[in-house]
Amino acid sequence: MRGEAGRWRWRAVAWAAAWVAATAWAQSADEPLPAVVVTGARSERAPNEVPATIDVLGGEALNPAEVQDIRDLVRDLPNVSVRRAAVRFSAVSPGGTGREGNAGFNIRGLEGNRVLLLVDGVRMPRELVSGVFGSAAFGRDYYDMGLIDRVEIQRGAASALYGSDGLAGIVAMQTIQPQALLQPGATLGGRAVMAYDEEDRHRRLGLTVAGRASEAWSWLGAVQLGRARELDNQGTVDAPNSTRTRPNPERMEQSAVLAKAVWQPDARQRQQFTVEHLERDGRVEALSGRSVTISSPLSVADLDGTLDMRRTRFSWDGRWRVDAAWADEMQVLLAWQQARAQESAIEFRPLQPAATQERERTVRYGENLWQASWQAQRSVSLGKDWGVRTVYGLDLTRTELDNLVTGRVPPSYERYPLKRFPDTVERNTALFVQTEWASEAFSVIPALRWDRVELDARRDALYPRDPASLRDDALSPKLGMIWRYAPGAQLYANWAAGFRAPGALQLNNFFENLAGAGFAYRTIPNPNLKPETSHTLELGWRRQGDTWQTEAVVFRGRYRDFIEDLVPVSGVGTASDPITYQAVNRDRVTLRGVEFKVRWSITPLTTLRVAYGLTKGTVDTTGRPLNSVNPPELVVGVEHRLNEAWTLGATARHVWAKRASDVDASGLSGGPFLPPSFTTLDVRARWRIDRDWQLSATVRNVADRKYWEWTNVRGLSATLPVIDAYSAPGRAVSVALTRTF
Repeated sequence: MRGEAGRWRWRAVAWAAAWVAATAWAQSADEPLPAVVVTGARSERAPNEVPATIDVLGGEALNPAEVQDIRDLVRDLPNVSVRRAAVRFSAVSPGGTGREGNAGFNIRGLEGNRVLLLVDGVRMPRELVSGVFGSAAFGRDYYDMGLIDRVEIQRGAASALYGSDGLAGIVAMQTIQPQALLQPGATLGGRAVMAYDEEDRHRRLGLTVAGRASEAWSWLGAVQLGRARELDNQGTVDAPNSTRTRPNPERMEQSAVLAKAVWQPDARQRQQFTVEHLERDGRVEALSGRSVTISSPLSVADLDGTLDMRRTRFSWDGRWRVDAAWADEMQVLLAWQQARAQESAIEFRPLQPAATQERERTVRYGENLWQASWQAQRSVSLGKDWGVRTVYGLDLTRTELDNLVTGRVPPSYERYPLKRFPDTVERNTALFVQTEWASEAFSVIPALRWDRVELDARRDALYPRDPASLRDDALSPKLGMIWRYAPGAQLYANWAAGFRAPGALQLNNFFENLAGAGFAYRTIPNPNLKPETSHTLELGWRRQGDTWQTEAVVFRGRYRDFIEDLVPVSGVGTASDPITYQAVNRDRVTLRGVEFKVRWSITPLTTLRVAYGLTKGTVDTTGRPLNSVNPPELVVGVEHRLNEAWTLGATARHVWAKRASDVDASGLSGGPFLPPSFTTLDVRARWRIDRDWQLSATVRNVADRKYWEWTNVRGLSATLPVIDAYSAPGRAVSVALTRTF
């Protein structure tokens, strides 16, 4: 009881500090809420015209002192998270954590490839995580935040407009535009940034320059360079072996370039040509993978890992004002994108024979994407009170996926090189239409999309199976309604269907070990795998006054044919009858929850923000909880402008404890580790030195609180002796100096 009372006292102190730090110091909060959103209708709409929950981040919300990567981006968004587990792995054995880095986004309990990621409308590479690749795992962090100017996060199914992978929601990023840096009448402008983050000793330099070559032509060029080390934690054991709880030493280097040319001869058309390239190279010294003593041929004396990632994109975005009977506006997007990732693990076993002392496994994964989309928009007045606006179009994508496993001294049951799935071509053809019937008080917004998905797997000598292919169709309807029952107030409802096609690895995953004594096993393709589908309902309320804005929403989703990757389907474990695993459509899942947001301008100089999110998830076929759901979270932030030069603020974040009743602990000896509740306090300051210079600083976790994020520890046992290795960073400072010209 005394410990619990102490925790509550700390929480009270944290909330008081958040309030005092911001109200006594000062800033006119963030910029006003953005005037438009794009993801909700595939074209610009006012937020109150979209029956969906969309977070829009831009301006100071992307301040480089506060946002260095995608993990920082969603730090203060309840029901949205990014998994980044501790980097702990072995060389060739399955398991381990952290090799995927910032793995990807979790929205309302769903993650991975169930969340659609876009940059300038172009689809980002998929996540590839499976024990059959050993410790290798490929996340979705193909971004450099220094190139990003705006982010929209839509929660809930978005397949009616965007198709496969929009089952859980969308994270859509927009790179910076030339006009964002060009002052009226100026022909040259730019921004330079220097930033440092103590959490991972991330050092970043960035330069973006934009120019206007003529009345019609403008251009932009950006270069971002970064270096980082391992992400800090609150472990204390610094031993160079498996008892270690301090982070494993890492070095990461990243570079990114962006080039744009924009031709806008008049107000009726705009053509944009974009080239983007990102590289990331890393090396980790996996001290935690070393044996405590070197006493047997299996003892490991040294273990290292490497990472190489590349993404290159060329795109053309054309927009026209056509003023025809069939459309007012038209847009065409053409894009080519190549992504390559490679991870290696190298270990040294000194008591092995000389020829087999050093083992290495290298896994390569690649995607080549061709994307084309055409859409048009038409608005028609239906008289005094009603109007109709229609968006319709065509989407085409073709993606080539490949993988390769090579190395030295493979396990006795394998020969390098090999492939875990055959080279696969995925094609998607889609037609979509959304119509908005609107009056001053009501909006009715039906939408429908038809998708044709084809996965063609090619025979390959490095893949010793008959590969499975897939062809399927999906209809994704949606119906949204808005009732503006009073000035500044509205109720809205949105029912939407979603779907996600299986991935190439899920369809044709192959691995075989028939040499295990009493435990022979394999994974095989599943030609009968079906797409996942969903039906979600969202009910919301919005209210806006002169100094405040409020939004509350309740949601419920039913998901069918959830794909579970490695499910035992037959076998007893002998060489003649091995235990056989497949990816199967196994579970039905229900997700439900609430979200609440408030923005209140207490004074012209002081703004308060509050956000709360709660999600519950259940696997209907077993009655057990869905472990990817994060615990409830409350965020309270205050900002105050002290004067024209100084802006100060603070954010308190409280996350509830993960309860045993909310965790599926089946197959986990010792029970699951359940992180306790925690409250953290961050404070920040921005100093506008003069018109061109700004210095920003943030202190995170001011009280140096020791805590664990559920998304990073789920699946770990409560008896794990190195659980501190998975703790979050302690107190850390980040700073950024920005020069505009």
